[in-house]
Amino acid sequence: MSQPAFIRSSVDSHVGWLEFNRPPVNAFTREMVDETHDAVAAALADPAVRVLVLASAVPRYFSAGADLHVFKDIGQDGMRGWAMRCHDIVRLLRGSPKPLLAAINGTAVGGGLEMTLHCDLRFAATDARLGQPEVNIGFIPPIATTQALARLIGRPRAIRYLYDGNLVSATEAQAWGLLDELVEPGTLRAHVQAYGEALAARSPAALAAIRRTVTLGGGMTFEDGMAFELETVARLAGTPDFAEGVDAFLAKREPKWKTP
Repeated sequence: MSQPAFIRSSVDSHVGWLEFNRPPVNAFTREMVDETHDAVAAALADPAVRVLVLASAVPRYFSAGADLHVFKDIGQDGMRGWAMRCHDIVRLLRGSPKPLLAAINGTAVGGGLEMTLHCDLRFAATDARLGQPEVNIGFIPPIATTQALARLIGRPRAIRYLYDGNLVSATEAQAWGLLDELVEPGTLRAHVQAYGEALAARSPAALAAIRRTVTLGGGMTFEDGMAFELETVARLAGTPDFAEGVDAFLAKREPKWKTP
């Protein structure tokens, strides 16, 4: 199996890194979209990966969005195929049983940035700039972004952000709730790695349950969400991790989680 041309994958202490790697600006082609999909699927299936990070291997760019040469004469059918493949990535990310983090550096616009909206936490360098400039080419962001943004930052803020199509500072994006934590540029990777390792040391079963109930349950009615939580709680009580967690707490020792 050939190595992906535009995605760099690695694992460090159970933290998997998936880095966009198409210099000079990480502009997405269809091949890069397909490679991203396959790399995410492979990482989620890899038992060595307990936490997955979306990042960039290009110093000053997280993502420049789509390579617009791809959109020249793409037509409705071609765009439908592009968006459907992007939505396949969204389903992988939102359905992940493993925590998903984003490490955002430099300029982050368009598709790559959109994928981070489906992560659990977004860390960014203090000098990062974020934007969804699709309106400037008569388009909208197609990676379930309209849906994710409204849920993350509210409808009024999402509408204005997409209407304006401007880049915003990391500080402003954090104030909106679009970013969770700002880190000095030179320490971004180490900071996210350390947080990922801390997560990787926790019960995989519990982390998966948290992700599932919050991400999927958040789209349900309150009553349906409670029912979903109830079933998840009952299932967790039958896992080796729960039994080990209780035993370890009572014995005042570190737990040894049973799930991979």
